[in-house]
Amino acid sequence: MPTPGARSTASRIRSTPGFRTAAKGGFAVNGLLNIVIGVLAISVAATGSSENDADQSGALQQLAQAPGGMLLMAVIAIGLIALGLWSITAGILESDDDTKKRWQARLKFFGKAIAYFVIGGSAVSVLLGDGGSGGGEESATATLLAAPGGVVLVVLVGLGAIGVGGYMVVKGVKQKFRDDLMMPSGTAGRVTTVLGVVGYVSRGIAIAVIGVLFIIAAVTADPEQAGGLDAALAALAALPFGVVVLVAVGAGFVAYGVYNFVRARYARI
Repeated sequence: MPTPGARSTASRIRSTPGFRTAAKGGFAVNGLLNIVIGVLAISVAATGSSENDADQSGALQQLAQAPGGMLLMAVIAIGLIALGLWSITAGILESDDDTKKRWQARLKFFGKAIAYFVIGGSAVSVLLGDGGSGGGEESATATLLAAPGGVVLVVLVGLGAIGVGGYMVVKGVKQKFRDDLMMPSGTAGRVTTVLGVVGYVSRGIAIAVIGVLFIIAAVTADPEQAGGLDAALAALAALPFGVVVLVAVGAGFVAYGVYNFVRARYARI
């Protein structure tokens, strides 16, 4: 249970105009990353190969190579770290009367914070010339598999990812993302709704596939079967009509990216 002091500090941080601006900027840079990921996925579908992974690391590498790329890396890092801090403060200040719902919301916010910090940290690595190289999923899975009860741990990670993916699909289909926004009216509101539905469903499918890959790695005791977003998109591409599926998912990531630009403007922060 957060202490009154922690809640007071979180409230002061959230009321700081500069922090609110940086957090909203985090939604914008997250949107940019998702648009690049979507374009990379469509490129893989069209050509069968790509020089960059169709994931956050590949998107960061693409953006870093653009004119002013290092400055953009700094902006991305600041925005995502601010968004992670905003998520932590939101979790601390969560005050639903239902204890179960309150802690569910807190865990959701804290989980988002970790994700934002990880991607922001990757941007810092690129900025420092570390390259943001991939392969982390395989090494992490190998470490877990080697631990006592490792197979169970990896299965739990996979089930967790499937749960997150399913949550995103439901959030998209039921349009629960509308609660996160001060929804614009008229045509802008209708377009935002379409972008949110397509974006959340597409991301949810991709994340659920990541979970399936982790479970396959656990069952086969082969960490190479595990993978991140790039591996999940490759798995989708291998399905019947996989190219069509991959283009659709890639377009969904682009839609989610554009939705995040809208969210940067209308987010309830």
